[in-house]
Amino acid sequence: MLRALCQARLAAEAGEVPVGAVLAAPDGRLLAEAHNAPLRGHDPTAHAEVLALRQAGAALGNYRLGGCVLVVTLEPCAMCAAALVHARLAGVVYGAADRLAGAVSSCAELLDAPFFNHRVWHMGGIRSADCAALLRDFFAPRRLPGGEASPACWKGEGSHA
Repeated sequence: MLRALCQARLAAEAGEVPVGAVLAAPDGRLLAEAHNAPLRGHDPTAHAEVLALRQAGAALGNYRLGGCVLVVTLEPCAMCAAALVHARLAGVVYGAADRLAGAVSSCAELLDAPFFNHRVWHMGGIRSADCAALLRDFFAPRRLPGGEASPACWKGEGSHA
């Protein structure tokens, strides 16, 4: 999780939402590390999890990542949870729960959905205070006094402070 937190800090420094991920092979060797980059790449799918899956797939020469484990600082969203299933990951470990869009346990339980043909084990809450603090510190200056996002954030402008 410490390496994923380092990646999340890199995302924040680049003005991206601070989410970081690392992906380990079954033997424990590091296959990929990534952070959110949708603003930089003009790519709505450039979440840390998806970028790590792409790197690992390239490293192994296969999109199927059986036996691999993803470690990510924030509970995956629906898009990322589905990608984990399609990649046939063994498991995912995440830090902070995402009460707004978390699709592992907070808002939905997609990894346990009966319609998927593969099961990904999951464990949350690892270094959750550190992971949540990064997100809170990132968004605090981007919020209006009432807690709403400022209009500049809607365009990604407020994220380059």
